[in-house]
Amino acid sequence: MNNLPNCPECNSEYTYSDGNLFICPECGYEWTPESENESNEKVFRDANGNILNDGDTVALIKDLKIKGSSTVIKIGTKVRNIRLVDGDHNIDCKVNGVGAMKLKSEFVKKI
Repeated sequence: MNNLPNCPECNSEYTYSDGNLFICPECGYEWTPESENESNEKVFRDANGNILNDGDTVALIKDLKIKGSSTVIKIGTKVRNIRLVDGDHNIDCKVNGVGAMKLKSEFVKKI
């Protein structure tokens, strides 16, 4: 009896190994043993590659114009107690003097 894992896509028990890959003959899915250990949890990173967490304090790395307004949030503005969400704009926060808004993690750096 083989000790190979079931397919993560279709849960087939007929997987086989080919070198360093596992292959499912039923659905054709291929994966590596390392990918089995990875979690499905999404990781958000700032502009410098640091991992962001809920509750972090970040600073803007460029001036951001608020859509539909003539207001600009200046570079270096600190945003405290961020909340990470899925989507294009993955930071939910309140900016002092502006209010609630969503930011992209690529425009902030962790402090």
